[in-house]
Amino acid sequence: MARDLVPDFRVTVVDLRQDALDALAAAGIGTRRADLGSAEAVKAAIADADLVVGAVPGFMGFRTMRTVLEAGKDIVDISFYEEDPFGLEDVARDRIALMDCGIAPGCGNIILGHLEGRLSSIQRWDCLVGGLPVVRTWPYEYKAGFSPIDVIEEYTRPARYVAHGQLVTRPALSEPELVDLPGVGTLEAFNTDGLRSLIRTSQAPFRKEKTLRYPGHIEKMRMLRETGFLSTTPVELNGVPVIPLELTCRLLFPHWQMQEGEADFTVMRVVVEGSEEGHPRTFTYDLLDRYDAATGTTSMARTTGYTCTATVRAVAQGRFTRRGISPPEFLGREGCWDFIRAELAKRNVLFQETVA
Repeated sequence: MARDLVPDFRVTVVDLRQDALDALAAAGIGTRRADLGSAEAVKAAIADADLVVGAVPGFMGFRTMRTVLEAGKDIVDISFYEEDPFGLEDVARDRIALMDCGIAPGCGNIILGHLEGRLSSIQRWDCLVGGLPVVRTWPYEYKAGFSPIDVIEEYTRPARYVAHGQLVTRPALSEPELVDLPGVGTLEAFNTDGLRSLIRTSQAPFRKEKTLRYPGHIEKMRMLRETGFLSTTPVELNGVPVIPLELTCRLLFPHWQMQEGEADFTVMRVVVEGSEEGHPRTFTYDLLDRYDAATGTTSMARTTGYTCTATVRAVAQGRFTRRGISPPEFLGREGCWDFIRAELAKRNVLFQETVA
């Protein structure tokens, strides 16, 4: 995101890891080392900013966004936190505060908001999405293209979706199904809590998002979860309290680490069913994006990061001016989808639209 924005803006990246900052400094990007775990550090880091891009781990996301808004700054955020962002309305009334501006949640929401302005009614919104390594390596056949701890939260947080206009809650990793997708083959889809703001902002009677992985992944993650390895409740080991999740992360994440030059892909399908001038319409948006070997950029970084930077440009150009907490579907409602889709296409992140 920083590299994409720096040709048009003065960009400063704030992070705790000096090695990450050094790599950006070598590319001519401003850097500042700080531990953003405290509100004071966040306020100091953003003191001279016109617009803040939030990209912290999910467990820090809500309080960081609150601090940014309390400091009187506009923010475009991609941090995947579990708290209700509308709980920040009290400090966001006079600010532009866009949340979840990645690929998912993000683009799928924007598409829905866009079609809300075109269709007379919408009956169904379904989203399938996943990021995976091209090479399947035992034992997990998975690598985390973004924050690994946020992936674990997806597997433990109850999943919500809407059916027949009613909110349904199921365990994460539930209701598996096999899905065949062009250029990818067969993947398994399962429930995660990806619906987020669409629970509140959409009136479609059917709304659901599922995560995609290689077949067999669900069972491995369920075994870890049900055995207690993903628990945050301490257990005593030789008289010492140990948090199982912390040990699991220490052992698991090295297996999930993307290696330099390792190829990945992002696959997404968004299906919206509704009516247009009395006729049924089904809109399908397919994305299959791959690792960019020329720049060494993972597909997950491309699809998530470039959606965020397109949103930054929409705000900077005055295309989106709404104040208060705004989920990404509001970008679509404000007519920004064509702009964001075009910005993604410039970077070869391509959505194929089919209308039936």
